[in-house]
Amino acid sequence: MTKLILILAAQIIILMTAAVASPGDFARTMDGKHVGLYKNEKLTHLRVYWHDSTTGRNPSSVIIQQPVFNSSVFGLITMMDDALTLDMPRNSTVVGQAQGMYAGAAQREVSFLMVMNFAFTTGKYNGSTITILGRNTVTTKVREMPVVGGSGMFRFARGHVEARTKFFDTKSGDATVEYNCYVLHY
Repeated sequence: MTKLILILAAQIIILMTAAVASPGDFARTMDGKHVGLYKNEKLTHLRVYWHDSTTGRNPSSVIIQQPVFNSSVFGLITMMDDALTLDMPRNSTVVGQAQGMYAGAAQREVSFLMVMNFAFTTGKYNGSTITILGRNTVTTKVREMPVVGGSGMFRFARGHVEARTKFFDTKSGDATVEYNCYVLHY
């Protein structure tokens, strides 16, 4: 019995010592198994259609900062909650939302800084996200932007997306863009 008490006391002291850290101890080395890094990395290709609507009763994007100059989009900041669908028509199956913002970041061309999460709401990837952060020169046929992270099934994600405009209405600014996403994840 005394031996058991001594073992329990030693374990309590070890646990208390481990739990008490000095204020400068904010980082530690971990075993990757605790966060899912023991698995082999996978490459997933996702093709979705991004529908940005600035008009109508329920626009999916709204301007929160007007451009600096009337003849440019420089300085324009737009928040979005755009539908992601399986096919090009706006009424096709919704698989998630593109949530974030885009901002006019160039003075001499139409180029946006894209900051968005593709938040998936159906199927195998329901509740998972990929995060995209990059430069989008919208007049270029194919734009490439990096995937800088993710959550859920896409935890520790990295990769890139290729964006191709499929529809653009010059009057309203409404657009449909095909996104091919190439995502490395565990």
